[in-house]
Amino acid sequence: MNLSEYIRNIENFPKSGVNFKDITPLLANSDAVEHCVQQLLVLIDDQEIDKVAAIESRGFFFGTLLAQKLNAGFVPIRKPGKLPYKTLKEPYQLEYGLDALEIHEDAIKKGERVLLHDDVLATGGTARAACNLIEQLGGEIVQCNFLLELEFLNGIKKLRSHPVKSLLKY
Repeated sequence: MNLSEYIRNIENFPKSGVNFKDITPLLANSDAVEHCVQQLLVLIDDQEIDKVAAIESRGFFFGTLLAQKLNAGFVPIRKPGKLPYKTLKEPYQLEYGLDALEIHEDAIKKGERVLLHDDVLATGGTARAACNLIEQLGGEIVQCNFLLELEFLNGIKKLRSHPVKSLLKY
């Protein structure tokens, strides 16, 4: 199965000049979802994982499925003000300003082996901030997994200290 056939390109979204990779056609096809999960598991290659941390919101789709298949806990990493308990906060730079991510302060225990998952690796700022949060809690990042990577944006450079894998590259 060719997963790229389930990725729709939306020109000039969310702003002019951006070619958005829409994964909703993939999500709408149960066979494509199952194939995608199996391929993401291949990327992990039998590594021991205690927690799967995923970035809001599209990272949650496959992050929860991976956690279930790996018999691991799931950790949501969200925008500020969305988590109900005490959090750690990590600001990061966007192309057009600043943003931040938060994680519950008790979500990961020191020494736990963590898989970070998100749908797209673009400039790497969001994933770098998520890695920083995981490491602040004492988690060991085993791998950063992405459904797709926009190679021309060089986001992988911000994650050099971690193994990075993605199913599709554009």
